[in-house]
Amino acid sequence: MSESLPKETMSTYRVQGFSCASCAQTFEDNVKALEGVQEAKVNFGASKISVYGEATTEDLEKAGAFENLKVTAEYGGKDPKSEELDKEEKIPFYKKHSTLLYSTLFMAFGFLSMFVNGNENIVTALLFITSMLVGGLSLFRVGLQNLIRFQFDMRTLMTVAVIGGVIIGEWAEVAIVVILFAISEALERFSMDRARQSIHSLMDIAPKEAIVRRNGQEITIHVNDIAIGDIMLVKPGQKIAMDGVIVNGYSSINQAAITGESVPVEKAVDDEVFAGTLNEEGLLEVKITKLVEDTTISKIIHLVEEAQGERAPSQAFVDKFAKYYTPSIMVIAALVAIVPPLFFDGSWGNWVYLGLATLVVGCPCALVISTPISIVSAIGNAAKKGVLVKGGVYLEEIGGLKAIAFDKTGTLTKGVPVVTDFNLLNKQVEEKELLSIITALEYRSQHPLASAIMKKAEQENIPYSDISVTDFSSITGRGIKGIVKGTTYYIGSPKLFKELFVPDFSQDFEDKVKNLQNQGKTAMIIGTEENILAVIAVADEVRETSKHVIQKLHQLGLKKTIMLTGDNKGTADAIGTHVGVSDIQAELMPQDKLDYIKQLRAEYGNVAMVGDGVNDAPALAASSVGIAMGGAGTDTALETADVALMGDDLRKLPFTVKLSRKTLNIIKANITFAIAIKIVALLLVIPGWLTLWIAILSDMGATLLVALNGLRLMRVKE
Repeated sequence: MSESLPKETMSTYRVQGFSCASCAQTFEDNVKALEGVQEAKVNFGASKISVYGEATTEDLEKAGAFENLKVTAEYGGKDPKSEELDKEEKIPFYKKHSTLLYSTLFMAFGFLSMFVNGNENIVTALLFITSMLVGGLSLFRVGLQNLIRFQFDMRTLMTVAVIGGVIIGEWAEVAIVVILFAISEALERFSMDRARQSIHSLMDIAPKEAIVRRNGQEITIHVNDIAIGDIMLVKPGQKIAMDGVIVNGYSSINQAAITGESVPVEKAVDDEVFAGTLNEEGLLEVKITKLVEDTTISKIIHLVEEAQGERAPSQAFVDKFAKYYTPSIMVIAALVAIVPPLFFDGSWGNWVYLGLATLVVGCPCALVISTPISIVSAIGNAAKKGVLVKGGVYLEEIGGLKAIAFDKTGTLTKGVPVVTDFNLLNKQVEEKELLSIITALEYRSQHPLASAIMKKAEQENIPYSDISVTDFSSITGRGIKGIVKGTTYYIGSPKLFKELFVPDFSQDFEDKVKNLQNQGKTAMIIGTEENILAVIAVADEVRETSKHVIQKLHQLGLKKTIMLTGDNKGTADAIGTHVGVSDIQAELMPQDKLDYIKQLRAEYGNVAMVGDGVNDAPALAASSVGIAMGGAGTDTALETADVALMGDDLRKLPFTVKLSRKTLNIIKANITFAIAIKIVALLLVIPGWLTLWIAILSDMGATLLVALNGLRLMRVKE
């Protein structure tokens, strides 16, 4: 429903205090029920809620009163209440968990009284009841509300179990159960906070203030007060606060925070710089091009938080499973408590106790947290390494990939043509003089490869702009010609010189040209109507990393790697063979690429397409996962791709596949373990060995283990 609502009606709020995923769901339902609210969606991973309609923070806090949630509006500017919330996050341990500590103290006194005065003493009972009330007040409040509404979650189960335990006089065990449940929730909250920390650390990357030159003065102002067009000064060793373009200065910039690149990048006038990157050397003057909320780092944070809120297929399964699982546990617990005494002469006290223990062991804490903590940890880790994954669904899809298709230009190759060969065939002319004439002619052409020749001339300091060219013309589909110092020069394809019937054009020479073409190069001949003077070859250079990346992917078990290109077959075969892809498809139009991706999906199921995020959009959209190169600063890549490799670095791809597979394995292991431990604990009911404290310990142990297992994804390295 939220997708159809206008964004203008949407407000986003930060939420502090979620202790579990089911509590987040309860909060979402409560907000939806507020007057004036059309729709609401909680992002448990990012601790946020998006509200469509009218609602104040006070209304939202009332909706979250069951768990004493703190809600603040997510402003672009400074928000005093939000700053208070940040301070609250830094509260010392003993203050944050004072309720739990007092509850434990009363329980300890209760056991001391039981040891001195016995179990039936009124002081012992009062100490245990006080411990229960102090430690479980919020639990009982929510549990009783849920019971009245017939909403069955883990707190409902715990409340029923505690009430039943009090009725049958199990003071000590119930007090232990309440404290262990509180510890379990605290651990769950701590684990999710640790996973979310990967995003909070991204938020702290960019400085909150910057030095700006205004009216001839240098002033330090908050980033929210900086306008587009302002000139920002960045000193050596300082972090860049805003996105912009260098207007004065030269430096090397460490962009690891945005792109994951470990090596600093040289930047000069007219180069783009990003907020959150580190200026290592020179003083820079940067013209601001984006407002603070539009900077690349802000977009990354927003997209990662959105991704963490997206439910992965495994999470959708868990949510659905938990929906039916909790009521089923209540039915099983009731049967355990009632059937043996009614039909098999069992002891009511004993079987009611076992029924209560069944309720406790049935808490789905570990199961519910198993997937979100893994997804949040993995997406956060990927973002810090320069890989932007747009949601849990894509993270899981990558893990199951059977084939990966690569666009050639700009993906496996650099996308920038360079001169690879310059063979002088006629000794009557000097190499530098001829290159000067060639460049002067190409300078006047609109051919895409002309830039490569001009670049070579500039690198070798060969002048060409002062050479006079007359009667310059383009020969459609063949090349160019022009008169320099009274001589007509031709530059073009072998076809052009065949048609000119140049005497030097022999079979031996043609074979040499074909040899260059077979190496993936575009060969251009330079000559007159009498002689062939030289051959110049231009090629789109293959990335140094491409071959290694393809090898890594094959080692990971991805046998099908395909290169898709519109280039001629000779060039495609040369590059494809060099990088080691398993299949090469050449001379393809965009529609052909789309058809080929559809064919691959029909054959292999899960297929990724790696491109530049701008071209080949249909093929990227048709694949299971569209992976864009060079996301940093490229809005199209950030918005259209399912995954963006921020540093334009193909080496991030094997890491992403590895991380995704590990995430899938950990999620499966977590779900299996969480369900298995419940089954084992429930089987203890048969011989009557299950106790309340064993039940809660098994639940707490499972929650802790799946949380720690999920947090391991934050440590996966490239």
